[in-house]
Amino acid sequence: MLQTQLLSFALIGAEWVLWLLVALSVVCVAVAAERFIYSALNRTPQADLHGALQPFLAGGEASPLIEKLAGMKGIEARVLEAGARAAQEGGAEPAEAAMAGVIAMEKLGLERGLLIIGTVGANAPFIGLFGTVLGIIRAFNDLSLETAEAAGAVMSGISEALVATAIGLMVAIPAVVLYNWFGGRNKAVLARVESLAQLMVARFMIARAHHPERTGG
Repeated sequence: MLQTQLLSFALIGAEWVLWLLVALSVVCVAVAAERFIYSALNRTPQADLHGALQPFLAGGEASPLIEKLAGMKGIEARVLEAGARAAQEGGAEPAEAAMAGVIAMEKLGLERGLLIIGTVGANAPFIGLFGTVLGIIRAFNDLSLETAEAAGAVMSGISEALVATAIGLMVAIPAVVLYNWFGGRNKAVLARVESLAQLMVARFMIARAHHPERTGG
């Protein structure tokens, strides 16, 4: 009974698998487009950021830095602004904790949706192979009918079944490339902001050592 039911399912063929792969490719494109837009909207202008940081790291006050950072968009600006504001209230330790907390939140934002792309990239070839197996089962079932057209039907069925594997690879390869690209970019952004955060903390520590009566930088 179970074998008969499974055979009936297999004889449906691979067409539904192809539609599934098409749907997954559309989802990946949508997620990738959203990630590109998110990256563009959260990119801090590096020239402006360096121009704001250099006077502060050279010994300037934190207040002008905060004003400049508040006028910028992007992950680096938000992280450093949080640290500078916390330093004005309590010094280097609160600044370091504040920036670590904002970095953790920003990391969640950077990685949102990447699990979908990675999952599709890892599993699309297997979904395509599954469709190929279903197609071959159907083709050989047609051969078992021993009709005059059986041989031609088998060859046509196998060709159609192999299309599922090809489509699976066509979906998987771009998904893996996108996943790796976004992952590498996110690591670079986080490494850059963590480096800047450490420079900020060092600057606050130096300011406290030179002016122990002052709370912030």
